[in-house]
Amino acid sequence: MDRQRALRATGAVCAALVVGAAAVNAALSGTHESEARARIDILVPADPGGGWDLVARETQHALRVNDIVANTQVLNLPGAGGTIGLAQTVRREGEATTLMTTGTVMIGGIIVNDSAQTLEDVVPIARVADDYEVFVVREDSPLQDMGDLVQAWQDDPGAVAVGGGSLGGTDHLLAGLAARTQGVSADQVNYIPFAGGAQALTSLLSGSIDVGVSGYNEFRDQVEAGNLRVLGVSAEERVEGLEEHPTLPEQGVDAVLPNWRGFMAPPGISEEERAELTAIVEEMVATPEWQDTLERNRWDDTYQSGPEFEEFLAAEITRITEVTEELGLS
Repeated sequence: MDRQRALRATGAVCAALVVGAAAVNAALSGTHESEARARIDILVPADPGGGWDLVARETQHALRVNDIVANTQVLNLPGAGGTIGLAQTVRREGEATTLMTTGTVMIGGIIVNDSAQTLEDVVPIARVADDYEVFVVREDSPLQDMGDLVQAWQDDPGAVAVGGGSLGGTDHLLAGLAARTQGVSADQVNYIPFAGGAQALTSLLSGSIDVGVSGYNEFRDQVEAGNLRVLGVSAEERVEGLEEHPTLPEQGVDAVLPNWRGFMAPPGISEEERAELTAIVEEMVATPEWQDTLERNRWDDTYQSGPEFEEFLAAEITRITEVTEELGLS
C-alpha cells in the first residue's frame, strides 16, 4: 500500500510539472488554463454529513490548499438513493467543470428507485477510497461472532432483527449477501431500515434491534467505549486501524462488500476534458491532506481510474443487481 501511494505521488509530481509547463506555454500564447483548473462544482447526491459529503469536502480542502483548483464548490442534492443528484449531473451534459460523488449506495439506489438515469449515463473518473461495513451487537449480546449470527439465521432468520440504512443501500445489501453465502435466502433476513447509521445505533443500544450493520465510523465511539462488539468487517483482509476486528471471510462468510467512493463527470465531455479531470483527482489523492483523510476515517486507499475503474464498476453493478433481485427490490 505504501509503495502504491509513493508511486502515485511520484506520478502526481510529474503530472504537476507537465501541467506547470503547459500553463507557462498557455500564458505565453495568450490562452487561459483549463476551465477545470479554474473552477469545479462537486455535486453530492446526499445530505450534508454523510460519507459522500465527507469525500466531497475533504476533496475540496485538498484541492484548495494545494492550489490544484482555484475555486471549488460543494453542492448537496439529496434524495432517492442518490438518483436525484445523478439526474442533475446528467443534465449538466458537456460541463467539464463538474464532478459527482458516487459509490456502492448509488448502484442499489438506481435499481430500487427504478431511475431513468444510470451510471452508464455519466463518465467514470476515479475510485478514491473504500470504507468497510461492520456487523455489531451490544456487549451483552449472546452473539459472540459471525458464526453465532449465521447459526441464528439458519435456525430462524426472522427472529434476528438486523438494522441499518435504507432499503437497497450498502447495509441492506451486505446483510443479504452475508446470509446468501450461508444458504439463507437474502429476502428472509429480518432487515429493519433506518434513515441512517445514527438511527440504527440508537435502536441497537435501546434493544429494539439485535444486530446493527453500517460503516465502522457510525459505531466507532460506542465500540471504543466498550458498549458494542464488532462481529465482523466486510473486507478481504484486516483493515488498517481495525486490526483487532476479524473479517467476514476469515470467519467463513464470503461476503466482501466495500462501500467504495468515487467521482463521475457529466456525459458529453471530450477525452481531453476527461483526462484533465482524472489528472486533477490523481493529484488530489497524492496530497498529504488526502492521506490524512484516509487515516482519520480508516478508509482504504483503493485509487483506480481509466479501464481499471470501468471494469470494477461493471462487476459491481452486476453483483449488486443480483443481490437486489434476490432481496425482491427490483
